Amino acid sequence: MKSKKAIVLLSGGLDSSTCLGVAVKEHGSKNVHAVTVTYGQRHSKETCCAKDVADHYGVSLHTIDLTEIFAGANCSLLSDSQEDVPDGTYYEQIHDKGVSTYVPFRNGLMVAAIASKALSIDGDATWTVYLGVHSDDTAGDAYPDCSEEFVGAINNAVNIGTYGQVSVIAPFVGLHKSDIVKVGLEIGVPYELTWSCYKGGEKQCGKCATCIDRREAFRLNGATDPVPYEEQ
Repeated sequence: MKSKKAIVLLSGGLDSSTCLGVAVKEHGSKNVHAVTVTYGQRHSKETCCAKDVADHYGVSLHTIDLTEIFAGANCSLLSDSQEDVPDGTYYEQIHDKGVSTYVPFRNGLMVAAIASKALSIDGDATWTVYLGVHSDDTAGDAYPDCSEEFVGAINNAVNIGTYGQVSVIAPFVGLHKSDIVKVGLEIGVPYELTWSCYKGGEKQCGKCATCIDRREAFRLNGATDPVPYEEQ
């Protein structure tokens, strides 16, 4: 019988770190790997945090570089973009001029790369790829590669293309960020080690959409976010 293993797309942010905590709880740390992806981001805060979170759980962390694929994309998350990272909620951005933080088909590329990486690590195992997307990501169609439809389609493609050895799950795809924080608090995710902010300052800015959503998620759980913010 093939051994069962899990591999988690770990950015170092809140959602993916909670996903890693769930995977370790379900499979045990010895059967879990994590992958962080560099793609030309403005800063390396998240990837540094990914190492800290992986070390906390005692899992192997692999790095994949997709920078060249996104060269020329004028996304505000990329280091060579002419766009500034906007402040304000996703709702405000969508109803203004759209979300500039969408990286073209990023999750599709990352999932495909991770599926290949999994079989390169152990081609005899069956693998589950964990993806930390959630329902708030798809509000107003902000990030279409975070939707339930996307997850179902990419799982089907990956499963077919790997002789059925690799599947893709997104345990939070139907949940809100506050639900994820609830899960994470229950299982002891080290949120103090994570970074969610789109900007690369000394502290998380508190103004960008992901900071706003993160702080609200903790508030809804009656908890205090353990990371410092520029805007307290």
